[in-house]
Amino acid sequence: MEPQPQVDDDHFEGFRQSFDEIHTEVDKLEKQVIEVERHYESAGNVQGSHSKGGSVVKEKGREKTLVGTKKLLQDAPRTETAAAKRMQELMRQFSTILRQITQHKWAWPFLEPVDVKGLGLHDYYEIIDKPMDFGTIKNKMEAKDDTGYKNVREIYADVRLIFKNAMKYNDEKNDVHVMAKTLLEKFEEKWLQLLPKVAEEEKREIEEEAHAQLDIQHAQEMTYAKIAKDLASELDEVDLRLTKLKEMVIQNCRKLSTGERKNLVSALAKLSPENLQRALGIVAENNPSFECTQVEVVLDLDAQSDYTLWRLHHFVKGALEDQPKICGGTAINIDTDEKKANSRRKREFCDALVNNLTKTRKLSNA
Repeated sequence: MEPQPQVDDDHFEGFRQSFDEIHTEVDKLEKQVIEVERHYESAGNVQGSHSKGGSVVKEKGREKTLVGTKKLLQDAPRTETAAAKRMQELMRQFSTILRQITQHKWAWPFLEPVDVKGLGLHDYYEIIDKPMDFGTIKNKMEAKDDTGYKNVREIYADVRLIFKNAMKYNDEKNDVHVMAKTLLEKFEEKWLQLLPKVAEEEKREIEEEAHAQLDIQHAQEMTYAKIAKDLASELDEVDLRLTKLKEMVIQNCRKLSTGERKNLVSALAKLSPENLQRALGIVAENNPSFECTQVEVVLDLDAQSDYTLWRLHHFVKGALEDQPKICGGTAINIDTDEKKANSRRKREFCDALVNNLTKTRKLSNA
């Protein structure tokens, strides 16, 4: 007679280790699946809100940056450089306007910050929230860091602020008020001549930004589509590995001994309701006709495969180590050849246990 394949605890630990490795890989894949799902869930609500840096999905140690295609990465810096040059040209033309205004014979009060202390203007900062002068504007225009102006409209606003401050602080009949009002009118006339070019550039920047965002969104869609396809393939591969592992386990399963079956019967009766339901679920996985959700369930261990019995054996062992020493849940009647051969006292004990479990479930469902 051929020897039965053996599955002892050492074999089982080897299978468990293989399963744990697969489980770890599945966890990683699940995180990537969630990332893809979030992208598609939010795709319709984030029009124009993509950052230029894009998001990142890590897969097998590699980083897939969702910024776009190679062409998009190459074109973006060139587009920004071209826009910066056009803005520099507008600022150069604006500088011409500033030079004309600051060279006017009435511009001298506004070239430097107001000497509040020297002039004894004790209430100046109570009236003027943001002092401004042409010297400060010049320094900001020449600044190379983030303190500098980004566009001509920012400079325009500060020039107007110079004259508005002077008109606000000084009475209408005051010379400084009159000088500020006159220079403001001249400045506004010159600004209107430059304004069409400014508006055209602003419109162009908006269009280029919108186009860039569409390119980024399209690139992201392509990248996420590829990631989804790759994930599907990897999940199929994991499923195949699990199937092969299951086949290996089945091939190496030996039959439970009489003592192990008796212990399994006793252990099942000690499970908590939650763990008992999980145990019945294990049986249902390999026996589709088995209804594990009924109030009263008849489980014939002799009708189960060795693979299922070993799964129950190891599940029950771990569950009893983790759970408190309680009993109850779904009423279950466990029939085996060994049990049928037991003494009347043993049968009465098991029957009483079943009746108790049945009553407990019926009361809980009442």
